[in-house]
Amino acid sequence: MLARRSLLLAAPALAAIPIGDRALAQSWPSRPISIVVPFPPGGSNDLLARPLAAKLQQALGGHPVVVENRGGAGGTVGAAQVARSAPDGHTLMWGHVGTLAVNPFIYPNIPYDVLRDFAPVALVATLPGVLAIHPSVPARTTAEFIALAKARPGTLEYGSAGNGSASHITMASFCDAAGIDLIHVPYRGNGPMLADLLAGRLKVAFAGAPVVLPGVRDRLLVALGMSAARPSASIPGINPVAEALPGYEMVQWHGLVAPAATPPAIIARINEAVNGQLNDPELQQRLVMEGADAAPRTPDAFRALIASELERFRGLITRAGIRAD
Repeated sequence: MLARRSLLLAAPALAAIPIGDRALAQSWPSRPISIVVPFPPGGSNDLLARPLAAKLQQALGGHPVVVENRGGAGGTVGAAQVARSAPDGHTLMWGHVGTLAVNPFIYPNIPYDVLRDFAPVALVATLPGVLAIHPSVPARTTAEFIALAKARPGTLEYGSAGNGSASHITMASFCDAAGIDLIHVPYRGNGPMLADLLAGRLKVAFAGAPVVLPGVRDRLLVALGMSAARPSASIPGINPVAEALPGYEMVQWHGLVAPAATPPAIIARINEAVNGQLNDPELQQRLVMEGADAAPRTPDAFRALIASELERFRGLITRAGIRAD
């Protein structure tokens, strides 16, 4: 339903573009399209971008759509390169909440301004986090865990994949909303964090579904809730944290952005193609396998999301004192 609604919204937007600009869009693409993933191969950004790129290539009649990994400085290196690229629709960036809405506040002297230097093209997917505890923790619901943390302030340790990581930001937002004080233990990646959580050396984490759900299924961990406001197809059977903490939502989001001066007609055409592919059951299932839900939007709706998230994280990161490693 959501994808159909987004397509219906995108169609009149494309029709409203002047005829000359629409002619420009019809000549696109004239060379291979590059989707820059500003992270190394194999991570969640890469695993989500590649199936979409393959589907987009099919939608464009086999025209090459290539994923390029340009990692460094938490995504800022690749993002800066895309911001300086020709604004012709042939260079796009896989934009992640961290790169576009968190990094401006945790990296000093970031070499781009998100709202000035990028044109939002299409939101692709959202990924809820899962609040998971070791079974030794005496809580079996989100409400019980909040009560426990309030009774034992500053004693329970939570792990993350590193300072400024998605798992750090998600738990910091949860603590901020719940009014609880936990001790942050940053790790160098999800692997060592998960090992300590499974062993009970760490008591709680708020991590992506692919990280913690295998342990939940094997009854080595307990899932208390997930961070989307409504039930998620990617995490069936786990209730939203918002049932115990009304109004709480914190999801990772992923989408495509282009250099700022990219013609609106080309942006509209890419948006229409992406939203069409997000209706494809095969692609939807690939996203679910990575813990993600398809989330098509118009370019304007995606821009509004980025702007609101920038304001949200500005306050959260200041209050929590979050800094990158």
